[in-house]
Amino acid sequence: MNYDDLTLKQIKEIKSLFGDQEEKRLKSYEKYIGEYVLVRSRNEGVNAGYVVECDQTGIVLEEARRLWLHAPKDGSVSWYEGVAISGLSEKSKVSPPVKKVIVEVYSITECSKEAEKSIKEYPSNEQ
Repeated sequence: MNYDDLTLKQIKEIKSLFGDQEEKRLKSYEKYIGEYVLVRSRNEGVNAGYVVECDQTGIVLEEARRLWLHAPKDGSVSWYEGVAISGLSEKSKVSPPVKKVIVEVYSITECSKEAEKSIKEYPSNEQ
């Protein structure tokens, strides 16, 4: 097959095979815009905030707080997923809120309303 001989119709058909996957991928990110989430990444650690933008290359958070030390309020659940469910215990340490752009591989964990309130109201760690 000579690629130079492809018709416009054939090119559109080939593009549609890949375009649908890309559109689905973008929609999977769009559902988080406006949501309060925990974001975990290699270099930025665990951060909480409202998603402003996100795609496969990175994420932008408003009112972002880095969770320097995080322990869930409910001791029967663990790790940052426990924080996303029940909020922060008094053992935690967090940064003040900022706007943050994370440009690296990351994961998103949705927060409960209880966790959102807990994280947003948690006092910032002093140095």
